[in-house]
Amino acid sequence: MKKILFLSAMALASMPVLADGTDVTTFKYAGPYAVSRPVLMDSVDVNSAQYRKSSLLSTPLDLKTVENGKTVTQAIIAGQPTDAIHLLGFTLSNSIYTTADISVKCSGDYNLYVDGKQITGGHVTLSPAVHKVVLKCLTESGAAADTVSVSYEGKNLTAGTLGEGKRTYTIDDVLEQKLYTAANVSPDGRWMISSTYQMQQGGAEKRENFLWNLANGTRQKIQSTRWMPRTSKYLISRKESGQTGYTLVAVDPATQQETVLTEMLPNNSFTMSPTEDFVIYSEVTEGPKEKKDVYEVVTPDDRQPGWRNRTNIFKFDLKTGMVQQLTYGYHNVYLNDISNDGKKLLISSTRYDASKMRPTDFTSLYVLDLTTMKLDTIFTDDGFASGGQFSPDGKQVLVQGSPEAFGGIGLNIAEGQTASMYDYQLFLINLDNPSRVIPLTKDFNPSVSSAVWSNSDGQIYVSAEDKDCKNLFRINPKTLKISKIAIPEDMIDRWTVSSASPVLAWYGESAVNGNRLYTLNTKSLKNTLLEDISKNDLSNVELGECHPFTWVNPEGDSICCRYYLPPHFDSSKQYPMIVNYYGGCSPTSRSFGGRYSSQAYSALGYIVLIVNPRGATGFGQKWSAAHVNTAGQGVAEDIIGATKAFCAEHSYVNAKKIGCIGASYGGFMTQYLQTVTDIFAAAVSHAGISDHTSYWGEGYWGYSYSQTSMANSYPWTRKDLYVDQSPLFRADKIHTPLLFVHGTGDTNVPVGESIQMYTALKLLNRPTAMVLVEGENHWIMDYQKRIKWQNTIWAWFARYLQDDSSWWDSMYGHKDL
Repeated sequence: MKKILFLSAMALASMPVLADGTDVTTFKYAGPYAVSRPVLMDSVDVNSAQYRKSSLLSTPLDLKTVENGKTVTQAIIAGQPTDAIHLLGFTLSNSIYTTADISVKCSGDYNLYVDGKQITGGHVTLSPAVHKVVLKCLTESGAAADTVSVSYEGKNLTAGTLGEGKRTYTIDDVLEQKLYTAANVSPDGRWMISSTYQMQQGGAEKRENFLWNLANGTRQKIQSTRWMPRTSKYLISRKESGQTGYTLVAVDPATQQETVLTEMLPNNSFTMSPTEDFVIYSEVTEGPKEKKDVYEVVTPDDRQPGWRNRTNIFKFDLKTGMVQQLTYGYHNVYLNDISNDGKKLLISSTRYDASKMRPTDFTSLYVLDLTTMKLDTIFTDDGFASGGQFSPDGKQVLVQGSPEAFGGIGLNIAEGQTASMYDYQLFLINLDNPSRVIPLTKDFNPSVSSAVWSNSDGQIYVSAEDKDCKNLFRINPKTLKISKIAIPEDMIDRWTVSSASPVLAWYGESAVNGNRLYTLNTKSLKNTLLEDISKNDLSNVELGECHPFTWVNPEGDSICCRYYLPPHFDSSKQYPMIVNYYGGCSPTSRSFGGRYSSQAYSALGYIVLIVNPRGATGFGQKWSAAHVNTAGQGVAEDIIGATKAFCAEHSYVNAKKIGCIGASYGGFMTQYLQTVTDIFAAAVSHAGISDHTSYWGEGYWGYSYSQTSMANSYPWTRKDLYVDQSPLFRADKIHTPLLFVHGTGDTNVPVGESIQMYTALKLLNRPTAMVLVEGENHWIMDYQKRIKWQNTIWAWFARYLQDDSSWWDSMYGHKDL
């Protein structure tokens, strides 16, 4: 672009836009960057196009450079002895969806970028955020100094200085947040491997592994993610072209010296014995094939891809390269643990039997003696127990399961209740008397997420859902006493324990900060921060405050809630509010990011209220049992009551502008809530259940999830639950504007659940809309589709809670059909 050019679709006759618009008065400047024109070997290129000097603007240059440039109040570009590129930057901020027309006046060629994307027409749509605007200007050699003038027009726009001040949290922050995926400490506790993941702009994924020297806090990139069990060397597997097996290498972290363990490793996914002389791996045998066009489904789970395949385990000797098949049959077999002396395996076998109705999946646990190949049974066909692990001395086994495991020895519920199968417990079994089972967590309200029996100190370390947090605990297996270990985060995500030293490596997050990496000294219980992975990315982000809120329902139960305030909150003003919940078997935790990031919603000017009603795990077995055979009853009353109480206590909430949102079972709750209350001005159901009967039969896990939510109840025995509590059969009671969003490839909650409810509301002439995301499953994973999905939800709330339909209209508009 050249001379007096306007980047909006305006006629030259309307050039005095600069006088009518708002002038940008402060810029960041970086440059000049000298560029050279190519030698013209011919007058035209292969496409007969003549060379244009403006093509120099395509010279790659990191636009972020201007953020560290100097601040200028007058954009005067000095003449240069050579052709040169100059960068000028500023910000445009908007708290609501809007459009902008940016006009530029300069004598040279330039390109305009908004948030890193080149704008060719000047008219740009802006979602609520602080946007980076950069001009990339070209000056010719010997040209006189040029003054650049920029103005903008648009609603709710404010110009600012690039790189200064704080901005709001956006969908880009949610999607591109750096995350830890592993924190693996070495056996001697001197080293750690951390793994990170980041989705980059556009959807590309970046994964990295780092080796930490815990003595001095330094790190370096490596390719490994795992350690040898006893020797503090990390493992790398490689496979060259034409090589039949993998080469397995052990690397000394201090010297980086490599030792080849084998060049014949059959499988790259394995567990190494604590004796470090063999590995155990699994192989999958494909089940009988059916024709693709017409085929038989032999059982409900047979609809799932790969269900007919079966897994068996194998032993590979690292010294000889000998492979030994350890199990054979048509039931899946899995490795649970290897004894410290390497002589025994703890293995489990599973079988499926739909005719049992509840449960339908059964686990058996065995000890396999590798010397004699003798199989000793610990328990068989328990539909409520899962896997286990050896004690350090190999004399006991720690088993995880639901409260009904082992004949219900771990039950702690009221008369008439059925326990939630998702409220996970721990049980202790002595191998010399397997029939005697000790329930370790019967009186422990948190729900177990994971557990490790430490070789270092003999204690059992446990992470568990603890109300809306996930905390760390320790069980003394001798006294059975459970103690809480203080950690400086709301959530402990993943963790490992050193096998020979008092070091536990972990990472976690809180409601107001992203992932942080720590070590914990298990003797002193001191936590040491190693890295705050999102600190730099969030350093200039203004986050909303998060506060607890508790409401006591009429039954005397304390309902755990929390709320987020918008950045720059002013208690003298009134704000719309969005209520989020799950309402199913799990709490809505204090995670920082996620698919329904409270910080991203509050950044748009909403109060966000999170409600954890009855039925969630992490509050005790009696509490989680309230999810069973209620189909929304009690849960809805808690959500409604907490919302009303919060509004009554906080005058800054506009009680006429309250929205609600939930996904999956929470999507069902969104639909059901609209049949029993009119307090919401807008509602969003993502992948929600509208008819318990159709979900029960159609979803891959519909009937198996119903073993928890509708325990021992079926469509032919409990019409009151399956029909009367289904939103579809109560559709005429709904008057709230209700948006349905759903992935067309959803195998968990099939898209028909949204379609049939949407159809009902359209026939009833109620305010509704449905937006389908092509090819996506229960979660929207594709980068670009995720952005459109999120903007759809925000546009719906803006339409009804902020009385601004422009965002929705720009995305979907009016259609004369």
